[in-house]
Amino acid sequence: MNLEFSGEVWYWRGPAPHHFVSVPARQCADLSAASKLLTYGWGMIPVRARIGDTEWKTSLFAKDGGYVVPLRASVRKAEGVVEGDTVTVVLSL
Repeated sequence: MNLEFSGEVWYWRGPAPHHFVSVPARQCADLSAASKLLTYGWGMIPVRARIGDTEWKTSLFAKDGGYVVPLRASVRKAEGVVEGDTVTVVLSL
């Protein structure tokens, strides 16, 4: 399964601060249906993600009934992405 969407980069200032992009609701429904076959616990789904020319392995986090894509610092740096930017994300499950 492959998904492509655009979203705004946001910053979570919690105990382990990190940058994320939220998966739109329409794609979350597809992910939720597939999650029983893909998750390895806590609702996390392993994926290959790509923004621009940068591809990496990560896991989608379940949040507020949807999913979010964590953006590593190395990905943000390679693609020149900062909080508030809109990026196109390609996910391969």
